[in-house]
Amino acid sequence: MKKTFLLAFIILLGVSLFGCKNVGNDTQQPQQNDVSNEAAADSIVYRNTQYDFSFSLPVTWKDYSIVTDKWEGLAIGSSEIVETGPMISIRHPQWNPENRRQDIPIMIFTLDQWSSLQQGKFHIGAAPVGPKELGRNTGYVFALPARYNFAFPPGYEEVEKIIESNPLQTNK
Repeated sequence: MKKTFLLAFIILLGVSLFGCKNVGNDTQQPQQNDVSNEAAADSIVYRNTQYDFSFSLPVTWKDYSIVTDKWEGLAIGSSEIVETGPMISIRHPQWNPENRRQDIPIMIFTLDQWSSLQQGKFHIGAAPVGPKELGRNTGYVFALPARYNFAFPPGYEEVEKIIESNPLQTNK
């Protein structure tokens, strides 16, 4: 009986210590090492600890990369930049310069910036509508740019399907 218990304990310990591994290919710059990838049974999860959100992706996106950029908010009636913020794009693993696929762009706003945008104090781009909120936490609002897929690049239908599944999660 003790041998059976000891054997079961050793097996459980081995599985818990060695049975988990990270999946994905995070290609961010070294200074942004607070981002990790996790695997679930049927999805890949991009986790961003800087802004405290995660984003679920299909397993076909396993070796995705992250592209960082910024958005710019313009004063109403002029081209003066009055607000800026980060934008993180999740890039499909099959993307390359010859085969550009639709990214998943996520604009990040402070709560004050989002409030100002909603009040019409500035605008982003030429689209007649603003960004679409994907989620928020106590510090940030995460949004999809208006007309992000306007050119209908390859993979835009897949990205639309991903977005429809409410993949962004926050810790509130």
